[in-house]
Formats: sequence, structure tokens, C-alpha cells
Amino acid sequence: MSSAAEQEAVQDPAGRAVEPGRPPGRAAPVTVRTEITEITESTGITAGTEITAGTGIAAATEAVRAAPRAPVVWPGAPMPLGARFRVGPDGVAGTNFALWAGGAEAVEVCLFEADGAETRCPLTELTHEIWHGFLPGVRPGQRYGYRVHGRWDPWTGARWNAAKLLLDPYARAVDGTFSLPPEVYGHMRDWPDQHVADTVRDERDSAPYVPKGVVVHDDDDWVEDRRPKTPWADSVIYELHVRGFTKLHPDIPPELRGTYAGLAHPAAIDHLTRLGVTAVELLPVHQFAHEDHLLRRGLHNYWGYNSIGYFAPHADYSASGTAGQQVGEFKRMVHALHSAGIEVILDVVYNHTAEAGELGPMLSLRGIDNRGYYRLQHDPRRYADYTGCGNTLHVVQPQVLRLITDSLRYWVTEMGVDGFRFDLAAALARSMHDVDMLSPFLAVIAQDPVLRRVKLIAEPWDVGNGGYQVGAFPPLWTEWNDRYRDAVRDFWRGALPDVRDLGYRLTGSSDLYAWGGRRPYASVNFVTAHDGFTLRDLVSYEHKHNEANGEGNRDGTNDNRAWNCGTEGESDDPEINALRRRQLRNLLTTLLLSTGVPMLVAGDEMGRTQGGNNNAYCQDNEIGWLDWSLLEQPEWRELTALTARVLRLRQTHPVLRRRAFFSGRAQAPDGLRDLAWFARDGREMTEGDWYAPAATLGLYLSGRDIPGRDARGEPVTDDSFLAVLHAGADPVAFELPGAPWAERYELVLDTSREDQAEPPGTVLEGGTELTVPARSVLLLRVAA
Repeated sequence: MSSAAEQEAVQDPAGRAVEPGRPPGRAAPVTVRTEITEITESTGITAGTEITAGTGIAAATEAVRAAPRAPVVWPGAPMPLGARFRVGPDGVAGTNFALWAGGAEAVEVCLFEADGAETRCPLTELTHEIWHGFLPGVRPGQRYGYRVHGRWDPWTGARWNAAKLLLDPYARAVDGTFSLPPEVYGHMRDWPDQHVADTVRDERDSAPYVPKGVVVHDDDDWVEDRRPKTPWADSVIYELHVRGFTKLHPDIPPELRGTYAGLAHPAAIDHLTRLGVTAVELLPVHQFAHEDHLLRRGLHNYWGYNSIGYFAPHADYSASGTAGQQVGEFKRMVHALHSAGIEVILDVVYNHTAEAGELGPMLSLRGIDNRGYYRLQHDPRRYADYTGCGNTLHVVQPQVLRLITDSLRYWVTEMGVDGFRFDLAAALARSMHDVDMLSPFLAVIAQDPVLRRVKLIAEPWDVGNGGYQVGAFPPLWTEWNDRYRDAVRDFWRGALPDVRDLGYRLTGSSDLYAWGGRRPYASVNFVTAHDGFTLRDLVSYEHKHNEANGEGNRDGTNDNRAWNCGTEGESDDPEINALRRRQLRNLLTTLLLSTGVPMLVAGDEMGRTQGGNNNAYCQDNEIGWLDWSLLEQPEWRELTALTARVLRLRQTHPVLRRRAFFSGRAQAPDGLRDLAWFARDGREMTEGDWYAPAATLGLYLSGRDIPGRDARGEPVTDDSFLAVLHAGADPVAFELPGAPWAERYELVLDTSREDQAEPPGTVLEGGTELTVPARSVLLLRVAA
């Protein structure tokens, strides 16, 4: 080892000397404090205390004397995790704090007053890697955080830094907003050599710059709520953003717009009930943080896929306050939706957190136990990233699995939600590396008495190798079916090479889901989602226009499978606009008549546009918000009316929401096959027809041959229907199948018509030729 004089001098950005003392390429931790070694008794400071550099002994002594004395900490209990207000020994009320921090050397719970004054209370009890203590007198509304002490050695994955105040992973409410100044990073964010910046520890206190957890009072407000418990086969999902859905609604009071209370308002619920949806799927409402690159551009994370608090409702969506009031407001929103017969499904992000990669901020888990919570690479300085967001939670670790399942159960049992859509669910199903459908996460969900009873929706992919898992999730799970999206988009833009794939998608995707006892409702069918074009933009743009995101239009997918009807963007041409509205009607009608669970995106039913932005994740403005003034325009009111009408048809007719896959056979001796396909000339399609290009397809659904029985054990019967889908640019003659399929047909729906207020009511004989308008869907009921 060379002497200090022989080593090259290193300085931090402030010009302070830093001892290298590390192998080449490893910058040494910066220490910006000095240790007091000789202290007189009168100072009140013990030997070994660290004082911020530049602070005189007199000033340090005065600071210690002025600081409030730490309250008594009783041993408390290691269970449950988090901060739980309760009555302790001898009837004394207080709060029990419990934090899993497996490799830590010490933990302090830090209490904060309204003026920011901090009181640090050491947790000295350690049980099974859980630090715990009971603080008498600490009541609901108390703001708090943790400081966790341990080694700083990023080369082995150890990143403890007690200068950083950390959010409790189990905090049930969060007060304050995450900004990202340099002080909230565990390393020197602005270190000149960014290659090693993550190895240089930042000793500045982050407490003034980060939100705090809030102690919340547990109550029994939930006991009287009645869940709708809509069966999967009867479900219609409506994906919405709490803020974006309500922000511009004219009938919601201004002070409630953009909040949970706004979504609970009768004006918001009335739209949902008139439309006929059975469940809202809320974009993330867990407490989330904004990314540094967005804040630097004056933008914010709007969608919320950057979670940092898995038990806390996002505070910015609260109209009633952020000192715990957001919890009650969220519960009241759920209760109001339940009272209207609408279930609440949360879009949850357990695959990664807002702490990003090794150059990200230190907000919670990284500072509690970096190696215990995150997947690290062979080089432990680096994070395994199966999410594209910098890090991946290590779900195989028991404490991480417990965090996730505790969070899920909390939202079900105490907050009243009815299910979850798991963002990048394949990342949660990975064992050590590969996606494994026998992984601990899926196994725990399958046996959990609470979670196995709620709706579970997987986004069945991640960005890692082998991450695309559509059709692979086990029974109990439904999946976002992107193959449905792609086939339907391609058919209506005239890009399908043949109709084999479309046939499967329209009838429940049995090629993907008819195994292991899964049902057609394992497929969540969608044409659009929050991620991508809106439905109106899908027929108005062929290329993304994301310039407002500030990323040079590089973000967002290029695989839009869109057709702009001849002109890119908004048009003044009446014919183009009429064609676009017809295409919207075709796409919506196809979605709502398909077997499986349909998912609509808020505003698609009224022609919402994002101006061609297919990645509006950072557009917390009119681009991302729902424009309710569209309903003042007759053409968009008609589209909304059509959507509601098709949903009523779906709800009325069990043949349109089957609980079992089609067999292609008759269920009774005198019955017809439950499913039949017809070509334009009225004959049943042959195998060769499936391999040929086609713009016209006839789909016959037999209502006399529905498998299963009703609740009283009686056979389920219904009307039979013939749907004709025609994506061609010109009208086409279609011969209606005659006996035994039908003697007569009644025209129920024709998407070529702008006005859908009344059903067409035309009666046609079987065997006759019907002229199908260009680019349209016809739905015909078999008449008695």
C-alpha cells in the first residue's frame, strides 16, 4: 500500500480532500463530518459523536441542548410491520413501530413537528431482523420516517446512509411531495465522474426535502360496505385515471376535481352507470414519486407507474388533506362506487420502485436494505432491470414477498378494493432469473384465502429475456391480451394476411387459454389502453407525435397498427371525419361483442384525443385529461350512446358473455353447433378459407346451445345472433345463412349509421342477399 503522500489527491465538488483508499475505479465514500474525540463533560456530547464539518464545538453543544429529548421507547412488538396506533401496556395509547431491515446495524424512528423539528428515537429491539419499539403518546397524525445505519460499500451492494430520511414501506399515508434535489440521493449525485458517482456517499441530511409517513388510525368504516362481486363473465372494465377523469368535469365542484372525492361524486358515477361498465380499473393510486429527468424539464409523472408507498393512497389525489385524511377519502370513494354496483380494481406496480438504478434517489427500500429488496447483478453495484425503470424488486426474497402480499391484503380487507391489475407481472413471476409459473409469488397468491378470491389481472410480459408470457399464467388469473388488440386493429385497417388469428380472438382466444380449467374470461380484450393511442387517435394518426414529452419524439412505441383514413392528424374534410367515426364504431362494437372481458379506456366512448401522443405518461394537463365538452357535440354523444347500447345488449344476452369456450358442436340432439363461420356466399367456411385474405367474416352464435346451467340448475338459453364484420372499402353482398340456422333475421345494429338512437328493426329472410355497407359491422338476431 502506498503512503498518503504517494497517492493522487482527490477532491469533492466543494474542494474538500477525499481519501482514495479504494482499488482503481472505486471512488471512496465522501465524509463531510468530523468526529469529536475529546469532549468535556459540560458539553453534553459524548465521544464518538459526529458533528457536521465547519460546526464549532460551542454551536454543536448548543444544538444538542436545544434539541428535544427523545421520548421513552418501550420494546413493543415486531408484528405487524409499519406504524400502528394502539393501546399498549397499562392502557397507555401510543404507536408501535416495526421495520424489517435485515442487514442494518441500527434503526431510528424520527418524529417530525409541524415546523420540521425532528426527534430521533432509537429502536433497540431486534426480532427476526425486524427492529421495533412502542412510543407512548404518539398518536394518529404524527409524521415520521426512519434513519437506518449500516455499512456503505456499494461494491458489495451495501448502501446504508443514515443521513437520509427514509419512507416507511408500510406507511399508510404520506404527507408531502417528492422533489429530487441532490440531498435526497444517497450518493453524490453531481459528482464530476458519473461513472463512479454512485460509490461516493452524500452525508447531507435529506429530511427537509422528503415527504414523511403519517400514523393513521385504524377504524371499522369498512364493515357495512357491500361489494358487487360481479362474475368475471359479466364484467366490463373501464380504465381511468382518478385525476384525469374528473379534472375537467363541469358538474363536479372545482375543489373536488382531480381527487378521490371527485370520482365519488354522483356526476362521475352517473356517467359510468349510464355507460354500463361494471368495474373501474384505476391507474396507479399507490403513493408515487416523479422522475428526476421529468422534473428537470418542468414535467411530472402523470400516470403514476413509479410507486414508492405500497400502502398509501397517493396524497395529491386527496381533497380532504394529507395528514391521514386521504385514507378515509379513498374508502368513501370505494363505498360510493360499490353502492352504484361498480367494482374497483387497482393498477399496481410491484415490479420496481421510484428509486430507479444505482444513480437514483434514496427514498425508502434502498436505504433500508438494498441487497434485501432489489435484484442485483453479478456486479452488486448494478441492478437487474427487467422493467426498463432501473430496478426490479427481488420477489423471491421472503421479506419482499411479504411486503407485496401484505399490501395486497390491506387494500382488499381495509380499503375495500375488488382486484388488481399487475403491471409487468412477468417480472413478479421470475424466480432467480427466468419467468417461472411455479414461482413463490404465484404460489403464495394461489393459496392466500383473501387474494385468491379477488380479481387478478396480469400484464403478462416484462422487458427481460423470455418475458413475453401471454397465455401462460395459471388459473385464477386473467390477462391483458395484446394479441386481441393487434388482430382487431390489423383487420380494420386491412393489414391481416388471413383471418385465422382474428377467429380465435373474437371467440375468447381458446388457443391461448383453453387449458388448466381456464375460461374465455381469462382474456381481457382491449383495442386501446392508457399506453398508446386513444381510439380516436388510432384512426387519425399513423405516427406518434410525442414532442410535448421533451424526448425528441423517441419515446413511445412505433408499432401503432394505426390507419389515419388518408390524412395525418385532425382534418376539416367531412368525408374523412365521417369515415373515422365509422371506424370508431366498428372498433368499439367488435370489442364489446367479442367473447372475453372487454376493457374500455376512459374517453374512448366520446372521442377523446391526445393529439397523436401515444405516451402521455408525463402530460398532467389537457393532453392527458378527459375533455367532457366533447359530449356537447352531437357526433360524440352518438358514439357514447352506441357504446352504452352495445353494452346493454351484452348484459341482456348470455350468448355474448359465455362462461365456456365454444366447442363447434351441438350441446343438445336437436340443437345447432354453438359456433359457425360463414363466407360471403352463405356457405360455411372451410379450412382453406382461414388461410386466405378476407375482408368479410360472418360469425353465428347459437343461443340454444350455451353450455352450463343457471343458479337454479336450469339450462341457459338465449337468442341466436349473426355478426357480419366487413373491413372492405366498398359495399359487399353477403348471403344470409338459411335453414337450419335461421328462417328470418332482424337487423339489430348497423355501424354504418351515424344515428344509433333506435335499432334498425329490418327483418330479412334466410338465404337472401344482404348488402353490407363499406367498413361496417352488422348484428342480426335470429327471428322466431
